[in-house]
Amino acid sequence: MSPRRSYDQYCSAARALDLVGDRWTLLIVRELLAGPRRYTDLHADLPGVSTDVLASRLKDMERDGLTTRRRLPPPGAAYVYELTGRGRELLPVLQALGAWGAPELGERRPTDAVRAHWFALPLLRALEGEGLVEVRLDEGEFHLRVGEGGEEAVYGEGPAPVEPDARLVLGVETCTAVAQGELSLVEGVRAGRIEVSGDGTLAKVLREA
Repeated sequence: MSPRRSYDQYCSAARALDLVGDRWTLLIVRELLAGPRRYTDLHADLPGVSTDVLASRLKDMERDGLTTRRRLPPPGAAYVYELTGRGRELLPVLQALGAWGAPELGERRPTDAVRAHWFALPLLRALEGEGLVEVRLDEGEFHLRVGEGGEEAVYGEGPAPVEPDARLVLGVETCTAVAQGELSLVEGVRAGRIEVSGDGTLAKVLREA
């Protein structure tokens, strides 16, 4: 475990960056907002990170009280990493950072990796209300828990674990436009760029607005 580096400044922003300012740390938080993840799953969804750096960051985050590690009971018997309450408090930080960085997306470069669930946080910003939403992109499916707090994961990979309040089908270009604030979800539905189904309040609001 590397010694903690510090800016040695009596400033809350500097203190925060002492903990999460290293490269990859906030992206690890992004992945763990989906709930407990195995090391191999984290490595697969963080293309470009070396195994040594990922292991080091996870140890640092555990030391600093952002994550914990626990062993799954048989037959899983694998270790998983998950956010602590302190770590989950970084959700609005990541959402604000994503909103600030959205104009930088531009066109997808040939070297850019993409995962469907990376669009979970911008969609969480765009959705209003409360409920479970299943989202399908060409790259895959994920689900969101809108307006819910506590210890629940705010999103997860794959279909919703139970019948969702709404299902959304859209393309990455449309999702990017929503993330950049160029298109609202309601406008996307009206334009036929977002398909909505489901009987929950969230679905009805999007269809009838």
